[in-house]
Amino acid sequence: MNILSWIFRIVIAVILLQTLFFKFTGAEESKYIFTTLMGENEAFGRIGSGVVELIATVLLFVPSTSWLGALLALGTMSGAIFSHLTKLGIVVKDDGGLLFGLAITVFILSLAVLFINRREIPLIGQMFFLGETTER
Repeated sequence: MNILSWIFRIVIAVILLQTLFFKFTGAEESKYIFTTLMGENEAFGRIGSGVVELIATVLLFVPSTSWLGALLALGTMSGAIFSHLTKLGIVVKDDGGLLFGLAITVFILSLAVLFINRREIPLIGQMFFLGETTER
């Protein structure tokens, strides 16, 4: 499971880091998306979401906080998916649904990383040990 968790974290990070370039450089597609969602506050949303995704990526690679990075990515992608389904549409500027597909991929993989690392979650993580025996 540990190897699978690392593979999922790497895939999530590659996707998030790739989209950061477009958000931080103000690419036309990013500006279009965040103008549609936030109007004249587009830069705030674009840069803000990029910073959150960057933090999530860093947290994913620290073993003790990988659950938090996954949770942060899961939350961010929930917003992205909701935006696609309500305001943007599945296809944005003739991308063939690529951004929506990437959001779904990150969402699912983040959910998997969160599940794999569920015991690391403070407060509730210990509940996953209940009922387990230490016998082997």
